[in-house]
Amino acid sequence: MLRVAVGPVAEPRSAVRIDTDAQHEVPVLVVEGLLDSSTYRGLRDAVIKAALDEPRAVIVDVNRLAVPTASAWTVFTSARWHVSVWPDVPILLVCSEPDTRRAIAAGGVSRYVPMHPTRESALSALRSRSLRVRRRARTELPRSRGSLGLARGVVSDWLTEWGSREVVPVAATVTTVLVENVLDHTDSAPVLIVESFEHAVTVAVEDCSDRLPGRHEDAERGAEIVSGLAIVSALCRVWGSIPTSSGKTVWALVGLENRL
Repeated sequence: MLRVAVGPVAEPRSAVRIDTDAQHEVPVLVVEGLLDSSTYRGLRDAVIKAALDEPRAVIVDVNRLAVPTASAWTVFTSARWHVSVWPDVPILLVCSEPDTRRAIAAGGVSRYVPMHPTRESALSALRSRSLRVRRRARTELPRSRGSLGLARGVVSDWLTEWGSREVVPVAATVTTVLVENVLDHTDSAPVLIVESFEHAVTVAVEDCSDRLPGRHEDAERGAEIVSGLAIVSALCRVWGSIPTSSGKTVWALVGLENRL
């Protein structure tokens, strides 16, 4: 069991504590404390981090969570939105108090994050979901320009092994852009994640900077200078970024229709 403190250490009454356990390979986050503006982002990022490990689902037990302002429950909607396209891990809430469940539902949260009265009922709902094969590989790259060639090589090797050779050229190009952005704009060593799921491949790169990516053009030369993310946008089905407790993850989804 892991205990994580989220929130200002100097103000323990404003802290949210998270006990992390696992049941049937599904993480259960038991949240205790006060959810307000000072703890909102930390709790959101903790739920996102659990989802980025790509379990079957993330269950959040909110029975010990105090929420004075009903709108703060949207923290779980926000977390789900960030991971809805990739890695598409469902988030479920456990709340035994009917009045609290009604308050959560009144804010529209349950449209995106299902609620259950017990952990057992949440796990039972997950068992009814069909299991789909997801292949995933991860490696930390050195902080050097040599990582660009290394990243292209491991992407090619992994996708060839998984029978997805046809998307190697696009995936390798996208990988180059994402890794190069980490080397150029952060002080981090990039962490490369490649995933094959159904008929799509996702390339993701983690770093330790909380500065979110954006497409930019040269102020003097306009669109003559094409940004790396403009290339990514043109080559892949969709791309995005997810904030994490240690920085961010930038990802791009490549489908069979994306060819070079």
